[in-house]
Amino acid sequence: MKDFNILLVIFVMLLSCKNQNPTQVSDGEKQAMRSFGEKIEATDASDSKKMLAVYSGMEQSDSLQTKFTAKVKEVCKSKGCWMKLELEDGQEAMVRFKDYGFFMPMDIEGKEVVVNGLAFVEAMSVEDQKHYAEDGGATAEELAKITTPKKTYGFKASGVLLKE
Repeated sequence: MKDFNILLVIFVMLLSCKNQNPTQVSDGEKQAMRSFGEKIEATDASDSKKMLAVYSGMEQSDSLQTKFTAKVKEVCKSKGCWMKLELEDGQEAMVRFKDYGFFMPMDIEGKEVVVNGLAFVEAMSVEDQKHYAEDGGATAEELAKITTPKKTYGFKASGVLLKE
């Protein structure tokens, strides 16, 4: 019985020591990163310039499993259910989250993230454009200017790392 109690104490101590803080990763030096969705690593992530080149070579029906780093341009102001990432030359990638399994903080504009998931090219309908613009806080005049579908770079993220 005494051995069992000792094992039980060791087990409880190990569980209490479990690291529940964001993982520490970076390019060369340690940097705090907060994880959302599936656990991912920042290693081997492309930058936004390389990602734009990948998107430019894709057709509307193509998709590609990939990971890249970019700066957050905009986040859904309702509940953080999507975000737009800056690519090069004023382009952007619309990121949604796999199965709506997680959401992002709504105050992360300008921060850098690493996203892992499925990149694709789509034609976004007028209705969807207006929906996302409204979530982003667009005015009635801005919504009225949306009249045609547009080719967009999409991304279905299974995991995201937010650099703190």
